[in-house]
Amino acid sequence: MLDIHAQHVEAEQTLSEFPQSTQPTILAVVTQGDKSADAERLCALLSQLPYELFPFHRHGKRRAFVELAAKLWRDRPDLVVLEGTGLAGGLAVLLARLAGRSRYVVSTGDAIGPYVRKFHPVLGLAFSLYERVLYRCCAGVIGWTPYLVGRALTFGAPYAMTAAGWAPFERTEQELREARQRIRRNLGIRSTDIVVGIVGSLNWNARVGYCYGYELVKALLVSDRSDVHVLVVGDGDGRPVLESLAGSQLGRRIHLTGRVNRDAVPDYLAAMDVASLPQSIDQVGSFRYTTKISEYMSVGLPIVTGHLPLAYDFPTDLFWRLPGDTPWGETYIAALGEWMSAVSARDVKRRSAHHATHMVMFDRQSQTEQVTCFIRDLLGSRDFVRDGISKETHG
Repeated sequence: MLDIHAQHVEAEQTLSEFPQSTQPTILAVVTQGDKSADAERLCALLSQLPYELFPFHRHGKRRAFVELAAKLWRDRPDLVVLEGTGLAGGLAVLLARLAGRSRYVVSTGDAIGPYVRKFHPVLGLAFSLYERVLYRCCAGVIGWTPYLVGRALTFGAPYAMTAAGWAPFERTEQELREARQRIRRNLGIRSTDIVVGIVGSLNWNARVGYCYGYELVKALLVSDRSDVHVLVVGDGDGRPVLESLAGSQLGRRIHLTGRVNRDAVPDYLAAMDVASLPQSIDQVGSFRYTTKISEYMSVGLPIVTGHLPLAYDFPTDLFWRLPGDTPWGETYIAALGEWMSAVSARDVKRRSAHHATHMVMFDRQSQTEQVTCFIRDLLGSRDFVRDGISKETHG
């Protein structure tokens, strides 16, 4: 039997044996930009390690690729940690790896090929190949879900771990109660009413006719209950579509807030009783957790969703699971409408009372420590020594 503890100690000892001037170097690269939420996530995960954050320009991909490739060739960091799988960052680290300059770890929240294939079927084939090569050549993968970890391992990644993310805010019970009362009062929602809501960007997908909140508005319109409300927090080109769809119920039972400040999001979540998590059951949606689930759980909201894999990863009382493979499909919307007509305040309260608001899977400190161990183990592994990618060989 392998002695995991002994292996970990050996890896840390290997790192500690480097002279201070030759400590392994880590370069953090975020394809969404070094000022993005993804950058905040990666910096938090690497906060217990010495690293440098590369100034990646999201809206100048060609420039970012050239600058990153030049830096990797010039500085030859021991390890690059790539957050996101965009081509500008992915091709640069691939070239550096193939040239023997640096190894890299990929942190990802999406299945690349299937995601692109939803919009560009032919281009999706090329990105599927890119995804396989990116994983096959990497040193390891940090998946946002265990399903993405399994996908990466299947495609040839040698090592992998899960870091599912966390809610970027904290509120006390008193603060949540006060926010709930204030938001409901401003929206004209009674304290005894049931509010089903969602937070997200309302980007209209013309191909399928959908944006976040569409399923909630459509379902509410077939329910005649006056004590059930829909609350959609976010903005985008889908908002006018939802406003038109809501008709006379806009501002009465259907509330569209538009964009709110990031730090105000937990206040609006506190005003809800149930959160919606609409994801398609396919090669894209089935692999995701999305950032929403940690935020919903952080304020104790039970969730209504489809038959997603994630809906079976947690205590069953946390979810209502509805049939239908897509949130814009007739089956799912009809089931959601029936659920809205039948859901009781007592059932909502019972599920909320059993909600685990502090789950290790979505704990920031735990994930930071786990990623720290993962990176240290990779840097201390014999594979790095055999490949000559240690500071001792840089001369």
